Amino acid sequence: MNKAITDGLVFMPPAFANGLDVWSSEDGTPGSATYNLDPNATLVAADQDFGGCLELLVTANPQKLRYMGQTPLQPGCYLRVRARVKAISGALPSVRVAAWAGDASNAHVNGLTEVGPSVSLTTYGEVVEISAIVGSGLRGGVDMVWGTTPIYGHFGLDFTGPTGGLVRIEDIVIEDITSAFLRDMMDWVDVRDYGAIGDGVADDSAAFLAADTAATGREVLVPAGTYHLANHVSMTNPVRFEGTVTMPDTKRLILMGNFSLTPYVEAFGDEVLGFRKAFQALLNYSDHESLDMDGLRIELSAPIDMAAAEGSKTTFEVRRVIRNGQFNALASTGWDPVVATSQADYNPASPKTLSNVVNVANIAVGSLVTGAGVGREVYVSARNIGAGTLTLSQPLYGPAATQSYTFTRFQYVLDFSGFTKFSKFTITDVEFQCAGNASGILLAPNGQTFHLKDSFMTKPRDRGITSIGTGCQDLQIDRCHVVSSEQSVAATARKSIAFNVNANDAKVRDNRFERFRHTGVLFGNGHLIVGNHWFQGDNLVDAPRLGGMIFTQPNVKSVITGNYIDNCSIEWTNEHDAAPDFGVEYSFGGLTITGNIFTASDVASWFKWLVIKPYGTGHFIQGLSVTGNTFKAINGNIDRIEEVDASIAGLDFGRSRNVVFEGNTFNAVSQNTINPVTLEFVQGAYAVNWALDPSGYLPFGGWSRNVTSVVSEGAITNAAGAVVFGQPYVTVNYGAGSNLVQLTWPEACKGRVVVTTRMDNPF
Repeated sequence: MNKAITDGLVFMPPAFANGLDVWSSEDGTPGSATYNLDPNATLVAADQDFGGCLELLVTANPQKLRYMGQTPLQPGCYLRVRARVKAISGALPSVRVAAWAGDASNAHVNGLTEVGPSVSLTTYGEVVEISAIVGSGLRGGVDMVWGTTPIYGHFGLDFTGPTGGLVRIEDIVIEDITSAFLRDMMDWVDVRDYGAIGDGVADDSAAFLAADTAATGREVLVPAGTYHLANHVSMTNPVRFEGTVTMPDTKRLILMGNFSLTPYVEAFGDEVLGFRKAFQALLNYSDHESLDMDGLRIELSAPIDMAAAEGSKTTFEVRRVIRNGQFNALASTGWDPVVATSQADYNPASPKTLSNVVNVANIAVGSLVTGAGVGREVYVSARNIGAGTLTLSQPLYGPAATQSYTFTRFQYVLDFSGFTKFSKFTITDVEFQCAGNASGILLAPNGQTFHLKDSFMTKPRDRGITSIGTGCQDLQIDRCHVVSSEQSVAATARKSIAFNVNANDAKVRDNRFERFRHTGVLFGNGHLIVGNHWFQGDNLVDAPRLGGMIFTQPNVKSVITGNYIDNCSIEWTNEHDAAPDFGVEYSFGGLTITGNIFTASDVASWFKWLVIKPYGTGHFIQGLSVTGNTFKAINGNIDRIEEVDASIAGLDFGRSRNVVFEGNTFNAVSQNTINPVTLEFVQGAYAVNWALDPSGYLPFGGWSRNVTSVVSEGAITNAAGAVVFGQPYVTVNYGAGSNLVQLTWPEACKGRVVVTTRMDNPF
């Protein structure tokens, strides 16, 4: 690059022979003394070495010679000032290139180096070349680094040392040698040319911004060095990092021209810090909606606190995406759960509060709460140290008024719990290699539409995705593969859980979940569980199995459709209810289970695929549809597919309604479950009252509450062999267990009937 050619700039001063009125004996500024008519300065027309030259008697220390013209300077342009000199007689001085730096207001710029290397003249008649390079950037070979403030200079020579010597000076040359530092056809600009120092101390923020302004679509080069950026820096052009940068945690580097993870890793020289700063940028400008991890693998020895990485926000509700990368959790004590045990008070009138918590400051937000009367997946969603209270994600169903609780804070690869509300966030095509060391993702206490899709979560230590509040509202998990770290552990001994939900409208679709203690624990309603495969078997024979998908609210308004449900049950409870006895509320209802494949292998015969477990009295079923499913046991039969776990309380079968079990197929199941069920009964002895038992088919051991039809097959005859044309009346809920149907005829008779019975009211 040569600015004299490309921009028409004039750097070369005129020859001495053109007149000494533009050559100053001072700084070269307007009004300074010149060598015109100075008796100590003489023009020599024909020197044997130089041709025309200036002969100068050195009478001062320093003796200055400055061109009074304003030689222009531009960022990125480097000038070499050179001259050949020789001593003629008298004392032998030293000589150096010297200059005066001026800014846009024609003021002197202080604090700069304005002299080049000094050379001593040691022999009369010996020609010595003096030179120095001036430019904006701190580069090797640049003698006078001026940054971007000076826009011109007055250049020349200084003679120092003893006076009285006579010297001759060939015409001074000023030339553009930028090409010595930059390629002739460059497509980038260098931050050093705009004043960047790169010593890790000086603030290079302004230099980065100036280089970006000058780039106009070209790449900005950050060469080797450490560049401290003390302020926010936004770069609109692509940036290439050969050196690294340092910044305060609260300051942002925004790379708009090439926003992805790789430049941030290169910029900060560390993949974890690079990810943190890239995430910070993602949430703080709108040019990009997503952070592409470029397929990079980030090695972690501790969680990434996402709120701390951002540094300035407590809420965020604008769509953003992280995609295409991998997190690898290395073995480290940084992943160890933090466990605390404290006494606290609980009052069902404040169902989500623990009060008078001992050592409340020791209990971290996001901790799992366990203890007597605490349901599954209850977390600390907030803490008030001054008040001594903890806010819980769910109520407790039956603790003592005062008791001890255990609080376990798992450690997650990505921890969003520092945000108070975080919404509309997607993670896609990302692999979480938890390696049994770390848990996966911890959601913020509040928010909606967190979306994990097309991703792998492999071997989370304790939890896959955890909600500690309502940050799971409209949670979406799509086409993911989630594999526990407990593959060889017996199902009943496992502790890990794939995900939990505390709010409404989760969508869990087309995923694969492998061998967790529980796949999902879901409170709320409006959930869609569609097209997944979850299995929780083990290598034991005739072994028990646990709940796979667990609903903890009685009225769920949810759908389980088209799933492969393997070696685990759907469990339905009301354990997240501070008053679990039935009151003024909806009871168990609103669940549709249709078109699923249920499989179990090597399980105990008493295993069930559908279990309802009331945590309080008075509950009943008020809307359940189980249709079009296939149930198949392998390596042994099971008794039936469903049951009520009455270990705490049973169901009120006198209030059952809208229960449908039909269109299902059963393989290696000893007793089919059907409602309404149509059965053929044969009465072989003459009797007025026929007691019919359809109870084996009725779901959950329900009562025979309704008979919708009685049809005779063939003649009903009396003892005389005559046909009985009278019709029977029906007594439902008959017998000690209310599970029989009695037909009462006008007279004693026998025969065959087909009866349709229900365990519910269909209205």
